[in-house]
Amino acid sequence: MSSGQKIYQQLLKLPLSILVKPHSIPSDPVADLELDLARPIVYILPYRSNTDLLTLRSSALASGLPDPLSLLEINGQSFPRFVCVAENPSVFGNKTGLPQDSITLFSDLLELHKQDSELNIQLIPASILWGRAPGKESKNKPILRPLNGPKKTWAIVGHGRDCLVRLSTPVSLRYMADNHGTDDAIAQKLARVAKIHFSRQLLATSGPRLPDRKQLFKRLLASKAIDKVVQEEALSRQVPVEKVRREAIAMMEEIAADFSYPLIKNGERFLGWLWNKLYQGLNITNAQRIRRLAQDGHEIVYVPCHRSHMDYLLLSYVLYQEGLVPPHIAAGINLNFFPAGPIFRRGGAFFIRRSFKGDRLYSTVFREYLAQLFAKGYSVEYFSEGGRSRTGRLLPAKTGMLSMTIQAMLRGLNRPVTLVPVYIGYEHVMEVGTYAKELQGKRKEKENVGQVLRTLRKLRNFGKGYVNFGEPLSLNQYLNDNVPDWHQDINPIEPQRPSWLSPVVNDLAVKMMTHINDAAATNALTLCALALLSSRQRALSRSSLEQQIECYLELLRNAPYSKHCTTPKDNATQLVDHAITMDKFLVERDVLGEIISLDREQSILMTYYRNNIIHLFALPSLIAHIVIQQQSLNRAEIHQKVELLYPFLKAELFLRFDAEQLPLEIDRLIAELVRQRLLLLDGDTIAINNTRIGPLQLLARTITETLQRYAIALTLLNAEPQLPKTDLEQQSQVLAQRLSRLHGINAPEFFDKGVFSTLVKTLRNEGYLNNECHAVTQPVEKLADLLTSLVSPEVKLTIQAVMQPDEERIND
Repeated sequence: MSSGQKIYQQLLKLPLSILVKPHSIPSDPVADLELDLARPIVYILPYRSNTDLLTLRSSALASGLPDPLSLLEINGQSFPRFVCVAENPSVFGNKTGLPQDSITLFSDLLELHKQDSELNIQLIPASILWGRAPGKESKNKPILRPLNGPKKTWAIVGHGRDCLVRLSTPVSLRYMADNHGTDDAIAQKLARVAKIHFSRQLLATSGPRLPDRKQLFKRLLASKAIDKVVQEEALSRQVPVEKVRREAIAMMEEIAADFSYPLIKNGERFLGWLWNKLYQGLNITNAQRIRRLAQDGHEIVYVPCHRSHMDYLLLSYVLYQEGLVPPHIAAGINLNFFPAGPIFRRGGAFFIRRSFKGDRLYSTVFREYLAQLFAKGYSVEYFSEGGRSRTGRLLPAKTGMLSMTIQAMLRGLNRPVTLVPVYIGYEHVMEVGTYAKELQGKRKEKENVGQVLRTLRKLRNFGKGYVNFGEPLSLNQYLNDNVPDWHQDINPIEPQRPSWLSPVVNDLAVKMMTHINDAAATNALTLCALALLSSRQRALSRSSLEQQIECYLELLRNAPYSKHCTTPKDNATQLVDHAITMDKFLVERDVLGEIISLDREQSILMTYYRNNIIHLFALPSLIAHIVIQQQSLNRAEIHQKVELLYPFLKAELFLRFDAEQLPLEIDRLIAELVRQRLLLLDGDTIAINNTRIGPLQLLARTITETLQRYAIALTLLNAEPQLPKTDLEQQSQVLAQRLSRLHGINAPEFFDKGVFSTLVKTLRNEGYLNNECHAVTQPVEKLADLLTSLVSPEVKLTIQAVMQPDEERIND
């Protein structure tokens, strides 16, 4: 580097330190990019720019990475630690071609690998983005482009606080040398590939240019599908075509987003303040895989679980913070009220009616709008549950949006479409009290300004929030595997609904929800809720609570449910301390220590948080429950009983293990329970350990209410084999309500109609019901006997008493 360059850089440092505040992506590059700091690191930049280089230096040093301005010493030779693949444009024009000194450096580094078999340099792509506005379709020049000196100065002044430093997955020069050679041609190819990488990165960060709404509506009206429906509607209703066309435009106005980059940019600052006020921290996991998808050109569809109205804001904020484009969000029409509706619309929300069955014009307009979003490359987000979960459990997916996504693919998209399941969790959900009242019969309040103002008054510290990105689902690969000839149904003009669509969508929906649950986040509050609600009196001594949470933590760490779920790093004592600060528990002290408990109201509310993670403990709880009821039994008997009940748990809780994986998972969990000395193993016999019966019983009670619910339905079905499906669901629900009152079961989902509907559906799928939905006697009797043996004598007597044909018998 020349002395003039050094002086210029020194002069730049002061104004840049004042004007520029870079935001590094990822925030922890060493961990996220799996960098080895013991190996040499070289940065590769898209343009030669002292401003960019100094900004990278600031970000690299803050992240614990080597200084890009320092020299790299290898085998007694010194090399620059950065390389640029293009010259920065000047006011007099742009220099084309690859800089010769960059080609020389690439060649020299590759030659070193040829000489030294142990050498392995990490080449880290690094781009510095000044502003992230995507620009409008009406403008020819993209906003994100190489800037000359005056334009760069203006960008620093205007966007210095919105500067993004993007580091990407490193390239191994050892791999390049071993697999592609070390000559100059490879060096030039490496530089060209880097340029393509940076152009894709720009698009992944800014997104495609935004449409003009009027032009968008013109394109939609000109589509063959909408024009055909307009003509047919006018003919069938005997009204002028222009009137129907105006109705279609009104529907477009109601539906379409009006994405605004300035609102997103300013909203990010407001939301940053809001999250700091509400939460003690946001924990983001697996964002790197999403950045990779975006950079590889995938059409991304985010499918998060739906806990709260905060989900819309939180996910968009997280994606923007992670250097990705906030998605267009499918929002319920109930949120389109002033002033929230216009703000949401400019933040990317497009509104959808709760039901449009039978409204052919609306369904066509909406489907064509969604297809237009996909065709233009905008990422999309929709909540597949259809609404917020009132119980804390994942709800069965509504398949309408998923079906329209695949129909959009059948229009001939030229990019792969990938679903990204997202698990969103909170230590406090603002609406949880409202949910409990709604489950007890109170009517849902319509969203309005007053509701928003009441919510704002309640803002306080709500603990921590969690956003875990699950394992992506490639729709193209899924269709290739399950419908190999699906490409034959592609039609760019008419939307297709082939015969394979419904079964494929239904299967895909279950897989999608399973992937959401795979990415679950446990935290202090959910673990404490799980333990306290498993205690008969909803109370535990502090030492017992900590012991139980330690049992859960060891299960999650030593026999993890999924590699995508996350577990707290804190120990049990720290988690209990944190949970107590949330002000949800009663803490009493006596001479023997602290007792932590839940009052009746809080015990109802805490079922919501327990249900967020109950699927993680369903299998170990079932194993523990079976062993406690039998005291001692062999491994084969445990397998037989668990495998008989597992399909019902899998369907209800979206569990991840299939029939082939289940035996291995059962053995893995038994081994962990034995390691914790909750169970004793003697040859092939497994028995309870009386010295550790407390933690084992609490673990077993996690699944107790679910088994009681199953026992109700199977007892009814066994007594009346020809009971109609609807009657079975209704009577099971009524019996569950009675049981909850008599035995103090405070979980609202215990008598939820949806869980009985899922149970009956699974009974049919597993062959317990025939085509007429009548019981198949022998299998039903066997399952009923097993469930009866697993519920307590008190519950068993209550079920039998309620079913007696006397004056207390329920009449339907």
